[in-house]
Amino acid sequence: MEDLIVSVAQRTLIAGTPLLIGTIGEVICERSGILNLGVEGVMSIGAVAAFVVTFYTQNLWLGLMAAVLAGMLISIIHAVASVSLQSNQVVSGLALTMLGLGISSLAGKPYVGKSLTEKMNTVAIPFLSDIPILGKILFVQSPFFYMAIVLALAAWFILEHTELGIKIRSTGENPKATEAQGINVSLIRYGCILVGGGFSGMAGANLSISYSKLWIEGMTAGRGWIVIALTIFALWNPMRAMIGAFLFGGIFVMQYLLQPLGISPSLLAMLPYMATLLVLVMIGIKDSKKLNAPAMLGEPYKRGER
Repeated sequence: MEDLIVSVAQRTLIAGTPLLIGTIGEVICERSGILNLGVEGVMSIGAVAAFVVTFYTQNLWLGLMAAVLAGMLISIIHAVASVSLQSNQVVSGLALTMLGLGISSLAGKPYVGKSLTEKMNTVAIPFLSDIPILGKILFVQSPFFYMAIVLALAAWFILEHTELGIKIRSTGENPKATEAQGINVSLIRYGCILVGGGFSGMAGANLSISYSKLWIEGMTAGRGWIVIALTIFALWNPMRAMIGAFLFGGIFVMQYLLQPLGISPSLLAMLPYMATLLVLVMIGIKDSKKLNAPAMLGEPYKRGER
């Protein structure tokens, strides 16, 4: 029984890790007032970039860096459209998703069916991994899991307890007042979009060089859309994002636990997305003023506007 608990808990954390990484990036982006619906496409770009670079260099860390860089580069498109051109952020984000999925499909086509010689293995933290049950669950994990936790804590601290965090939050709440304080609103938003893109690219890398060791077209499987729902579920708070990400990770794992009971695989595959819709419906019922959403989320802002 103990082995079953440990196995299920470990797989839950593994499945939730890319969701957490992507959600942290989206939280940072949206706290600056920019809505980015392109997460799915950026994750896909990150996944293929990580796989291709790792395939040729045999270096997993170079693959990870390539994914982060690729995610940031393609996010420049959304930054220019949303900040410089003040275009509709919903349209720009959807276009980014379609572009990212198309580019990744084209770039990854020659690598379908190929596999890496190794993937990023689990790392046991000395002493802590020896703790009964809890040690095996929390301290024998992929480096991506440890990085996700550290990044979530760092994002929370920066947003809530630093001058930079105040600038990011004020940009999302009242860009006019922020600009009056001599802060470059456009620069803050550009930076947050690029950081969010880097996180999404990293989440994609997790799928292709840690969660598995191959590239499959459509391997993001809608996780980018779940990330957007989790951002709302977390009330734009990186600490709450950890709870939501691993909760949804458990829903992914539940698919495999329920298959032996004879439940249709097609129905089980719908569970994460049914849960996403349920969360959005439940949130929609609540008073939107209590959700802590940035006041200017999705609203374009022109420098010097009064």
